[in-house]
Amino acid sequence: MNEGFQYIDIIVIAMVAAFLVLRLRSVLGRRTGEEKQRFDPTAGPGASQGSGRDNVVDLPGRGPMGAEAGDGTVAGGLTQIQLADSSFEPNGFIEGAQGAFKMILSAYANGEKATLKPLLAGEVYQNFARAIDERDAADETMETELISMKSVDITEARMDGTDALVTVTFKSEQVNIIKNSGGEIIDGDPNAVEQVTDIWTFRRDTTSGDPNWELLVTRVPDEA
Repeated sequence: MNEGFQYIDIIVIAMVAAFLVLRLRSVLGRRTGEEKQRFDPTAGPGASQGSGRDNVVDLPGRGPMGAEAGDGTVAGGLTQIQLADSSFEPNGFIEGAQGAFKMILSAYANGEKATLKPLLAGEVYQNFARAIDERDAADETMETELISMKSVDITEARMDGTDALVTVTFKSEQVNIIKNSGGEIIDGDPNAVEQVTDIWTFRRDTTSGDPNWELLVTRVPDEA
């Protein structure tokens, strides 16, 4: 008799647990309308960016990542690159990409166009330089602090003719603020650490004697 009651208790507990899981999922998946809208640099001048910014470095030309899929697997793409360039080594590339990420982030915040130019593809550099010039014209300064790198992962890799294309997803913690000419903070919070995900695609011509890679595209995850 007791075994029968224990069996019923187990069923009741399982039903309650399932109900709680469904409730939790519905709450976590709900958009309240108060979430911060990420800056969309692909929107034209004057386009609405929401009522506030999200304390993330607004890298020029950085748009949402769509649902595009690379050809084949990441491992297959890396193999193609290694066949075209025997010096390519994924772990070494990740280390170099992380160094480039830190350098580009710092140079953009400090307005160092000379540092950025050899690291960026032509159109990307023009976007960055234009944003720096606009910031200078407004007599504003940006301060960015990279608190930590949470992860650096190769998420896409392929060959496009003789060009090797490698996409890296950076997850980092940053603090970013903007000050006016009087040194007053007009955007951001020096005490707020933001979790940031950036998706960067690097390119190198495997037939070139230049071993350096250039940043071709900057994106953020599609949050629509």
